[in-house]
Amino acid sequence: MIQHPDAHRAPDLQPALIGLDWGTSALRAYLLDGDGNVIERRSRPWGIQHLPAGGYAEAFETVAGDWRGRWPDLPVVAAGMVGSRTGWREVPYVECPADAHAIAAGIVPFESECGRIHLVPGLLQGGPAPDVMRGEETQIVGALARDPALATSALVVLPGTHCKWARVQDGCVTGFTTYLTGELFAMLRDHSIVGRPARDATIGTAASRAVAFRRGLAVARASGAAGIAGKLFTTRSLFLCGDLAAADTLDYLSGLLVGEELRSVLATLGGPCPPCVLVGEPTLCDRYRDACAVFGIERVRSLDETGPLGLWQIARAAGLVAARHPPAMEATRRG
Repeated sequence: MIQHPDAHRAPDLQPALIGLDWGTSALRAYLLDGDGNVIERRSRPWGIQHLPAGGYAEAFETVAGDWRGRWPDLPVVAAGMVGSRTGWREVPYVECPADAHAIAAGIVPFESECGRIHLVPGLLQGGPAPDVMRGEETQIVGALARDPALATSALVVLPGTHCKWARVQDGCVTGFTTYLTGELFAMLRDHSIVGRPARDATIGTAASRAVAFRRGLAVARASGAAGIAGKLFTTRSLFLCGDLAAADTLDYLSGLLVGEELRSVLATLGGPCPPCVLVGEPTLCDRYRDACAVFGIERVRSLDETGPLGLWQIARAAGLVAARHPPAMEATRRG
């Protein structure tokens, strides 16, 4: 058998599940064994907004078609924006509080051109100001499986374009809040006057950028209940006054925005901060760890790539796979 060009394979494991993390900007596919271990992983920049000419079917066949051809009886579980209103087929949200079994109960089997695919629902926090997530719920389920101690009480933080802060109690996601921190940063960087100085500057040193980021965090923390609305322009005024190098302005801006996110979280907790776990890209998680330290949040750890285990846990809860042993816990933990 010719190896797929994207293959990253672990030897001598028997496949039990094909898992897809299919978001807005990327498609990630995992071949998993009966214990939730990743046998092979593949990816393409084919999120739902950047599909190849043949659409969803071509994307699936290119990334996972040979797996299905070789093991036609393997169940396929897909999470993320593929199940959104603009995805392959819309799947209704499951309302919080919800655990892996509630999420699994909301799975919709979909008879596609590529065979049956089980689409995972996202989560809905109802009420007068509703909030939603698709894909992150799978990462949260994986994080709780990786570290069961988190299930008692924790904040699971998923940094990114739309950062999610999910509250976990007794194994259930009880609620969550979405912060547009990454998107706001990109908009201000690319389409506002505060982002202009950095466009003509060389990249600053790692040390100077770290100092600028922490300076932005400190300003956000000191803003109190007023927030940073009246501080955003200091990204430009500090530069004009010679107090901030052009190359460091974006890190200062990032500190302001991430700091405002943490200020808001702490203001709404109404009590001590529970243990906090960061799930996502390691460099971004490190930045959030630094921010948490500035804001006095001490019980913070990071977990790498919890999505595949979450897909397996949800498939197991849905009866699509049967565990041979307890879920594998040896995956990398950081912090």
